[in-house]
Amino acid sequence: MTRTHEKVRYSPESKVHAYTQESAAEGVEQALKLLEGRWKLVILFHLFGGRIMRFSDLERAIPLISQKMLIQQLRQMEKDGIVLRIVHHQVPPKVEYRLTDWGQALCPALDALLTWAAGRPESDSLAGTDKPS
Repeated sequence: MTRTHEKVRYSPESKVHAYTQESAAEGVEQALKLLEGRWKLVILFHLFGGRIMRFSDLERAIPLISQKMLIQQLRQMEKDGIVLRIVHHQVPPKVEYRLTDWGQALCPALDALLTWAAGRPESDSLAGTDKPS
């Protein structure tokens, strides 16, 4: 096989999972638990696109969050491998946050979820009053 362009690469063998309904539901539930919390999605959207933000920048960007809550949410996201904390040893200390590659990979998934939510049927359909065609 030849490449058509130097930037085109062969993708590695992808991991294929054989999910059952139960294991798929459990996997999605575990993924959603990583995003639980009032502020995690807001923080994510501020960091998408490879942005690197200092702690104080995040505080200013999200004015309704308390400092304590921002610290807790960032620590949890760091522990979960979504956010990377970068400490610059200087005076005064400088701490920056950015998404890991895995965290950045959430962007298309959340975009798809947003598109799905925007296509929500009218309230009549949600109440089960749809009549079959």
